[in-house]
Amino acid sequence: MRSAGDSELPAPQAKGEPGQDHNPGPPTQPRQAASVIVLRGGAQALEVLLVRRTPRARFMGGVWVFPGGAVDAREGDGEGSHSAAALRELREEAGVTIEDPRSLVRFSRWITPAQVQIRFDTHFFLAQLPAGQEPCVDGEECVEHRWLTPSGALAAHRAGEIELVFPTIKHLEQLDEFSTVAELLAYARGRDVQPVEPRVVLEGEVARILLPGEEGY
Repeated sequence: MRSAGDSELPAPQAKGEPGQDHNPGPPTQPRQAASVIVLRGGAQALEVLLVRRTPRARFMGGVWVFPGGAVDAREGDGEGSHSAAALRELREEAGVTIEDPRSLVRFSRWITPAQVQIRFDTHFFLAQLPAGQEPCVDGEECVEHRWLTPSGALAAHRAGEIELVFPTIKHLEQLDEFSTVAELLAYARGRDVQPVEPRVVLEGEVARILLPGEEGY
C-alpha cells in the first residue's frame, strides 16, 4: 500500500473529504457498517464493482464507493449482523442478490479516524458476482455503476473522471496486487483481519491521513 504522503487534503477550518469534516471535540462513537467488494473475472481477470452515490446525498455525495451501509438494529449486534447488512445493502444499492452469507469472504475492517465527525466501523467483504446476475443501481442512493480493474479505477480517479475517498483508494491499491479473482480469494480466505484506524493530522492548511505504522501516527 502506498504511503499517506499521497493522502493530503485541503483543510480550511479542517474541511476534508465529502462528509468527513474535522471534529475538534471528543470522538464520536463509530456506527457499525458493512460493505461488499463485488468481483468478476474468475481465474482470468479481476474487476471490481463501484457505484456512484447520488450527488444529492448529504454524506459523500457523488463519490464512487463499494456497495454498503450501516447495520440496521433488526440485524442485531453480533458478527452475523455485518454480513446481513452487507447483503442487504448490496441488494438495495446494486440489485445483486447473494443468498448464502457464507459465500462472503471477510477482507478488512476500517474504523473512521477519531478526528472526523461522522464515523463508521466498517467490515469489508469480498464476493464473486453470482452467475446470471448483472448490477442495477437503485437510482436513489446510487445513480451509476462501473466495472473497473483496480488500476483502472485508480487511474480514473487521478484523471478526475471519478471521485474516490481514502478507504476506497487504499483498498483498490491493495486489490491491484492481484491479477485474478481466484488469486485474491485464495489470499483472503482464512486471513486474520485486524482493524485499521487511520489518523488525521492537521498541518496548517493541510490535513494528512496516516495509517498505523507510518511516521507521525
